[in-house]
Amino acid sequence: MALDPRIPLIDPTPRRIGAREFDFQRRVAVMAVVNRTPDSFHDQGATFALDRAVAASLRAVGLGADWVDVGGVPFGRGPSVSVEEELDRVVPLVAAVAAASDVVISVDTTSAVVAGAAVAAGASVVNDTSGFWDPDMPAAVAESGASVVLTHSLHPPRSEPVKPVYDDVVDVVRAFLGERIERALGAGIPGDRLIVDPGHDLNKNTHHSLELIRRLGDIVDLGYPTLVALSNKDFIGETIDRPQRERLHGSLAAAVACVIAGARIVRVHEVGPTVDAVRMAEAALGLREPAYAIHNNGTN
Repeated sequence: MALDPRIPLIDPTPRRIGAREFDFQRRVAVMAVVNRTPDSFHDQGATFALDRAVAASLRAVGLGADWVDVGGVPFGRGPSVSVEEELDRVVPLVAAVAAASDVVISVDTTSAVVAGAAVAAGASVVNDTSGFWDPDMPAAVAESGASVVLTHSLHPPRSEPVKPVYDDVVDVVRAFLGERIERALGAGIPGDRLIVDPGHDLNKNTHHSLELIRRLGDIVDLGYPTLVALSNKDFIGETIDRPQRERLHGSLAAAVACVIAGARIVRVHEVGPTVDAVRMAEAALGLREPAYAIHNNGTN
């Protein structure tokens, strides 16, 4: 199937991430969120226990997740968590999931020490939502051989939010990510291991996050696979006036809008509905064939 020239161009070279290969020209990867935290903004600790976190990870795989994003410390404000505690939360989960499945595993951490230990346990992606706040992170990722998600954020993890002010949020985010790309390359991380994330809701208000959806193509144009983490976030709740547990439909709409604009990885809590939404978007964009086509085709 020929690609529509109006579809944003993605690097056509397939990427090997962990045990799986991704053609981001034609495929959107669904990343399932599994947090081993007692204070996750969405699940409020439902997967804090190790056995529950492992079960949730494997359930996500069964629902069609391409990879699982494991976190031990939320990005948002809250009490500090020691590196030792974060290691105790993350490493056993990574090891257990890696032993049970070939799913791609990413570790959501801002700590170079945790990143290195998680990769050694079986993770193949470091999802650093701080944008290299830890100065040791670039070297740790380069040494580990993992891929890395470069995310726009402005303030330290776990800190009190500050009112964000931007002359042009998209220009600022694009410039920030461009600088982080150069820093990663300079540290010895190859370009084919870089992923970018504009960081919706991270040090941004609702208007900023919506603008980043509208102009996501400016981020996609950086030339690296673009990840969007939109699921159940505050900007969705504020936009459609829904509380935390009633944001699925808004999350799906935002995800599809981003896929149309060129996003190729979506980080989500509700895996099954998101898989259906992005596979439908892929077919509508001409990136994939329908699962089958018998309606009004002389065979039904």
